[in-house]
Amino acid sequence: MPKVSIITPTYNSEKYVSETVSAIIEQTFSDWELIITDDCSSDSTCEIIDTFSKKDDRIKLFRLKINSGGGIARNNSIANATGRYIAFCDSDDVWLPQKLEKQLQFLQENDLAFTFSSYQKMDEAGERKGIIEAPAKVTYNDLLRTCSIGCLTAIYDTEKIGKVYMPEIRKRQDYGLWLKIFKIIGSTKGMSEVLANYRERTNSVSSNKFIAAQYHYRVLREVAKLPRLKASFYFLHYAFSGFMKYIK
Repeated sequence: MPKVSIITPTYNSEKYVSETVSAIIEQTFSDWELIITDDCSSDSTCEIIDTFSKKDDRIKLFRLKINSGGGIARNNSIANATGRYIAFCDSDDVWLPQKLEKQLQFLQENDLAFTFSSYQKMDEAGERKGIIEAPAKVTYNDLLRTCSIGCLTAIYDTEKIGKVYMPEIRKRQDYGLWLKIFKIIGSTKGMSEVLANYRERTNSVSSNKFIAAQYHYRVLREVAKLPRLKASFYFLHYAFSGFMKYIK
């Protein structure tokens, strides 16, 4: 089974990064490299990562000289990746032990270039808050309406589609990357099994719905290159879907 490169950006992640890295080390599939790019942390994040990397040479740390955002940090890790498969795990999320093993098997059995899975939401203390279920199939048009792919569950095959990089915007870079990939592959299958835990944080970008909505529209216009009217149509569908989830 070819190597997996795990892409992790960090920024002042000292509270959670040990749990994130430990969960990767505990994967049942062992042929991976963890490529961490730190975005100018001012806390002990890098010192914690150095402790892990001295014990495990699969863990590599790069440091940006200027705070540039998660997209550029991830792109630096992708550029330095040597594995066939590219997977993503943010510095406060936690994979389940068989995550890589099961996803690689699913990719190969279904001859896919990209896949993702369901995931468990949790709060900052690690308490469970509900499951986000992955749809069985997603097309490019589905993705224009709403982003159903959790970044911490995504994995793609560079042998099939090459290295694909995130757009260099401050927020919603992962959504932009999925749109770029789906322009190549058209559609893919998701895994219904929960394979990771996503930590919802009160000060995170995703927790600010207004800012996230602004950048969602920017991705439709600047990454998907949709005309203004078409972008507005898909944005309204996204906003309405979010509102319906909120009132439920």
